[in-house]
Order: sequence, then C-alpha cells, then structure tokens
Amino acid sequence: MKIVVLDGYTLNPGDLSWEGIEALGRLKVYDRTPFEEEVILKKIGDADIVFTNKTPLTEAVIEKAPNLKYIGVLATGYNVVATKAAKKYGIIVTNVPEYSTKSVAQFTMALLLEMCHHVGNHNEAVQAGDWSKSPDFSFWNHPLIELSGKTMGIIGFGNIGQTTAKIAQAFGLNIVTYSRTKYPELETETCKFVSLDELLEQSDIISLHCPLFEATKYIINKNSMAKMKDGVMLINTSRGALINEEDLKNALNNDKVSSAAIDVTSVEPIDPKNPLLSAKNCIITPHIAWAPKEARFRLMQTTIDNLKAYLSNKPVNVVN
Repeated sequence: MKIVVLDGYTLNPGDLSWEGIEALGRLKVYDRTPFEEEVILKKIGDADIVFTNKTPLTEAVIEKAPNLKYIGVLATGYNVVATKAAKKYGIIVTNVPEYSTKSVAQFTMALLLEMCHHVGNHNEAVQAGDWSKSPDFSFWNHPLIELSGKTMGIIGFGNIGQTTAKIAQAFGLNIVTYSRTKYPELETETCKFVSLDELLEQSDIISLHCPLFEATKYIINKNSMAKMKDGVMLINTSRGALINEEDLKNALNNDKVSSAAIDVTSVEPIDPKNPLLSAKNCIITPHIAWAPKEARFRLMQTTIDNLKAYLSNKPVNVVN
C-alpha cells in the first residue's frame, strides 16, 4: 500500500511523528507541492492513498490517478477536493472534524482582546520609552474597550461557534447567532438564535465561524455591512472568502467598521496587493488559529484513525 502526503509541513514541521501512518504502508511525505496539475500527478504517481491539506485535487487530477482509492484531507474543510468526482471514481474522501475547536475559539478571543486593549502596541510604546517619558502614571494610545454587556454576533454555530460563545459569555457578552441549524436547547437569556439581518443590526462584535459555500461566499459585503452598527468590530477565523475584502477595507477606512481581526484571506499566502493590507485598524495573522501543537497532534491522531478505519472497511468521517 503506497501512501503519499502532498503537503505535510504545516501539520508536522518536525515536532510530531509520521510513525502512525508509516506503520500502515509505504509512506512518502512531501513538505509542499506546487498547485500545478502535472506536478501533483507526478507526486501522486501510483499511490493508493493520498493526504492533502491545501493542495487541490481537482476532477482532472483524480481521473488521471488510476490507483487512487482514498483521499484524506488533513483539515476540517474539504473544498480543495472534487468530492463528487472522487465518488464517481469510487474514491473515499475523509476529513478531520473538531480537532481545532478549542484552539480556534481561544484565538478568536485573543483577537478580540487585542482589538479591545492593543496589548502589542502598548508594549511597543513602553519598550520605546514612552511610559518613562510620560508625565502621568498611566497612558494609552488607543481607546480601551470593556466587553461586559455588549452583544457578540456569531455567524455559524457549529462546535467552534458554540465554544467561542461559551468563552465570550464568561466575559459578560450576550450572544446572538445565525446558523443553518438551530439548537433550541442551547438558547438561554444570553444566547439567542436570530435572523442574519437581526444579527447584523444588533451586534457590537461579529465573529465568523461558518464554512465556505456558495451561499456564504462574501456574506460580509458592503450591503451587509450597511446594516451593521456604526463602529462594529469584525473577526474572521474561518475562511477568507466569507468577506469581500475591498468592501471591508472601505468600511474600515470610513469608520463604519471600527476594527477588524483577520486570520484568513481570500488568497493564502496573502497577496501583496490584498486591499486589507492598506486598511486602517486591521489586524492580520497568517492563518494560525488552528496551529497549536496540541491541535495538530489531535489532527494527526484522527488522520491515523481515519486511515485505520478505511483499511478495516469501516470508513469514518467520510465527506462524499
């Protein structure tokens, strides 16, 4: 059984082990694979099993890989794989759900707290000597924001959205959420399911936790932002294309959105011409919410378990 990992570096830059997969077949791990059909096919070769994180496996690639029987996505989102084509050719596709729930929820709140307190900026100011020169015992370079009593709108209420809501409630935030699936049992005095328009109108903070589908692409755009409160704060730790980046830039620069914190962009790595790079009050991090070692370890273990289940003819986490 020949196994190929097309882009293993982000999962395992050297602090984890591939041994669990090596025990199941002849393994070849590539750190990265260029997004070129000819190169992808060359690296797949006659492999029976292929793992990918962000390397696209299109229908054209799948139909030209005659030995391919199983595709394991090293992530929760699986839009990089042509799942219908895989099913057409009898290829099982699996993903890894939930591994990063706690990490992404934690990072979401880290971004929110940074927008509220500008910890990094104030540390830099102190290191630069500004506090030593201050005539007062205390100073601040940005407005400081208390969260208690404010409303956080969460778009998408799966595991990450729910975990984020629990942490946010501990800070005294009220939650309104818009989701394809409603969970009446989760509604409380401080957590309500609402329409998208109601969420946009009521929220002081909006955090995106929904998958990227055609229906959610550019769900944040000039029209939806026009319905938001003036000075709303926006967080995206989900998928970059949920936001029209040019529209967000304009909303930031005219103060409709007071600040944004973005861990994902429409093209990754970020395009040097991305409009958000010239927007004011915009924090951009390099898609790291998922990446603590603890989360990557869970990802690796579930990947191994998925493959074992498939080899036992009892596949789990199948997405096609």
